[in-house]
Amino acid sequence: MGMSVTISAATEQDAEQIFKLQYLCFQSEAALYGNYRIDPLVQSLESVRREVAADCVFVARLGDEVVGSVRGRATEDGAAAIGRLCVHPRLQGHGIGARLLRAAETALTEECGATLFRLHTGHRSEGNLRLYRKVGYEAVGRSKGADGVEMIVLEKKAGTYVATA
Repeated sequence: MGMSVTISAATEQDAEQIFKLQYLCFQSEAALYGNYRIDPLVQSLESVRREVAADCVFVARLGDEVVGSVRGRATEDGAAAIGRLCVHPRLQGHGIGARLLRAAETALTEECGATLFRLHTGHRSEGNLRLYRKVGYEAVGRSKGADGVEMIVLEKKAGTYVATA
């Protein structure tokens, strides 16, 4: 193939590819919980477009194809919420998720002054938990998503880079 994956800020034109990629990537999460109404699967394209316009959104590209994405935004408590991390199933396990996280964390620190990052994942999502722990996140609690899935809340202080998966 010879192409390398690049990470960059998402543009308006990426919204539809992000939407389709998110739908593909979160199928395995839905299967894990037996719940195909999880938030990433029922989010509308218009909602994704609004997030791309308003939030800190990064994509991983292989040529012109969006093969990964992550979103982040500042919260009222000075932390930054990171979510919807996804990497195309054929490219998982190659460090793309860690690169996307680092890009979002760096931008949120520089642009929003974030000193703490917070994210969540389903309690059965061992692959996700492994990645988040590898890059320095620690479990700080649990919550229940609007879709009924039990979530583990993880946090990490800004500037903490444990590994690059």
